Amino acid sequence: MSGNLLASLANALGGGEVRVVDLTHTLSPDFPVIVMPPELGQSAPFRMERISRYDSGGPAWYWNNLSFGEHTGTHFDAPIHWYTGRDLPLNSVDTLPPADMIAPACVLDCSEQSAKDPDFLFTVSDVARWEDEHGRIPERSWVLLRTDWSKKSGAAYANLQADGAHTPGPDAEVMRFLVEERGIIGLGTETIGTDAGQAGHFSPPYPAHHYLHGAGRYGLQCLTNLDQLPPTGSLIFAAPLKIQNGSGSPLRVLALVQD
Repeated sequence: MSGNLLASLANALGGGEVRVVDLTHTLSPDFPVIVMPPELGQSAPFRMERISRYDSGGPAWYWNNLSFGEHTGTHFDAPIHWYTGRDLPLNSVDTLPPADMIAPACVLDCSEQSAKDPDFLFTVSDVARWEDEHGRIPERSWVLLRTDWSKKSGAAYANLQADGAHTPGPDAEVMRFLVEERGIIGLGTETIGTDAGQAGHFSPPYPAHHYLHGAGRYGLQCLTNLDQLPPTGSLIFAAPLKIQNGSGSPLRVLALVQD
């Protein structure tokens, strides 16, 4: 049975019945990273140092040294990233169950609201309206918030003001609801973090991180091309780098969509 299923999938991919959508931004030195208050530690941006390119450093090969913070570019948050998940088993990227790296997705479109208000907050009422149309969010699914924020770049993408970032995200109650009442596997966003830009002022602060990681669930940030996914029916492949005791990593996020 397994062989037949996998062969069918391979044939569907080859025949174009199932397409692959890349949900990943290109990792480059100018991609914005989260900026913490100056008294706190800062995440390093992506850096690439050439070792050789068919020259005296290596006449037949091209390669580079890379450096970056774990939470740079399109990236994965593991439970150990937040204090609420620090004591859980299997909480770092090297210990995550591999089966969790492949899961279905529900895409909730908040792009119109986010275009009008950069501080738009996604609520339980938005979930209720989505479920009225598409059915209950299945347990162990990704919830992906489509805001079209990924279409911005540079300073507009980070949208830093004197009082911090102003980007859309979930409120505290919807995060508790999605984790405790719907049992989602994780939350994915198009912004730098899973939380809204002003979520440090919420109760609890940064509720996406608080509830997700406290329950052993995951985060995906800096996604793109969510406008190419249907509300239901896509399958997400999100496998972070296997870093010893890592709190997260950049990764390539792919979605399978049946046309």
